[in-house]
Amino acid sequence: MQNGLPYAPRGQVVGLLGGSFDPPHAGHVHITQEALKRFGLDEVWWLVSPGNPLKDRGPAALERRMAAARAINSHPRVKISDFEAHAGTRYTARTIMALQVARPETRFVWLMGADNLAQFHLWKDWQEIAARVPLGILARPGDRIAGRTGKAAQVMRHARLHSRASHLLGRSAAPAWCFVNLPMNDASSSEIRAKGRWR
Repeated sequence: MQNGLPYAPRGQVVGLLGGSFDPPHAGHVHITQEALKRFGLDEVWWLVSPGNPLKDRGPAALERRMAAARAINSHPRVKISDFEAHAGTRYTARTIMALQVARPETRFVWLMGADNLAQFHLWKDWQEIAARVPLGILARPGDRIAGRTGKAAQVMRHARLHSRASHLLGRSAAPAWCFVNLPMNDASSSEIRAKGRWR
């Protein structure tokens, strides 16, 4: 790994799961494994961010979150990366652009929970993200309706891939997105922090 960037063979399809991972938990592992199965991905990279621009309070130290992410995830097709810290990007659109420049031979898919799809229109340059990479949406408990009926989902409705064809997402040209309902693990980083089991 160089500059936080995992190696990927030419033509590989890589799912990107970004976030603060503060802390990483079984829910992250669960959606990662489901994404590998559902979206035709060769690998998933966890992009552990230096900080989330939408959150007021900063996360735990990056080194601690990286170590915890490696400890909880032993899947051979999942890589843990601090690429954003090396690239100096804070926003997803810039991170994706930097990844595409650094790995032009790799096909990327952005992964997110349905809760993030519901507020996706608030992300900086969200339409650029959708134009650059396919989006794999994994439903989480309580967020299914809000995600599917939110502003971004309505704007992008023409580009939606049916869940029965989810395995084609990784080879689809952007804009494309697919929403899959899963029996979800409802672990939450904020709940873990609230119970005092992190920090």
